[in-house]
Amino acid sequence: MTLDVVTGGAGFIGSHLAEELLRRGRRVRVVDDFSTGRRANVPAGAELLEGDVNAVAAEAARGAEVVYHLAALPSVPRSVERPLECHRATARGTIEILAAAEKAGVRRVVVASSSSVYGDTPTLPKREDMPPRPLSPYAAAKLAAELYTRSWAALTRLETVALRFFNVYGPRQDPDSPYAAVIPIFLRSLREKRPMPVNGDGLQTRDFTYVGDVVRGLIAAGTAPGVSGRVYNLAGGRPVTILELGRALAKLAGTEAAFEHRPARAGDVKASHADGSAMRRDLGMSTDTPLEEGLRRTWEAR
Repeated sequence: MTLDVVTGGAGFIGSHLAEELLRRGRRVRVVDDFSTGRRANVPAGAELLEGDVNAVAAEAARGAEVVYHLAALPSVPRSVERPLECHRATARGTIEILAAAEKAGVRRVVVASSSSVYGDTPTLPKREDMPPRPLSPYAAAKLAAELYTRSWAALTRLETVALRFFNVYGPRQDPDSPYAAVIPIFLRSLREKRPMPVNGDGLQTRDFTYVGDVVRGLIAAGTAPGVSGRVYNLAGGRPVTILELGRALAKLAGTEAAFEHRPARAGDVKASHADGSAMRRDLGMSTDTPLEEGLRRTWEAR
């Protein structure tokens, strides 16, 4: 049975990916140090390799066909506070995985990047051929990971693909972290009947992508022919303001939307949504889950 590796496999996206790979009949090795992932997220049937990806990369890659490299320290605010830690986990961790995968004879490494690499470029929607303008250490580390990924594809037999995620959401997103994403924070506020906290005016736009669509995109990137060395947006392509998002969630909760405005966060961008045409053309997939449906699934999974 073919082995796939998911680094960061105890995290939000990684655990959903590991589950789907198992459902498709693959052997799965989950690699996680549980700095942000949860043991309860590791799916039954997966092999667990516990440790920092920088330290266990060689063991992680051994015997694998595809490595899905999702391990990182997420969050723009966290990277501003702890930039060296972010670089080690995100940029250096990618180098370690690429080098180990090449040595182990892995066919392909799929690396999770981020829409944050676009920064405050004014052009919308964001296209893969636009010059990156990272505004935070997190974005800079993700861009560095992308560049290392491309260089390995150019110089070795290892195939690589990088995917730029745009505001992934769904069940299992942690609302308790001080760096939590907006949707789990809003959901917790609604369940506790408190106003939803908004950084800035709430008119900033984001491209929210359901985790099930992201999982399909990851697997497509692991199997599609002729895409090595490429970078793709993975998103729905629909801009939604934070206030619109809050109103949609309040409707699901059967209540009126109430917001508590806070100062804008350093490193945040004002507007972001993706051009997904390259993803659809080369990976043969689209993000089909409407926001309303994805939010309903997330709300009901509490």
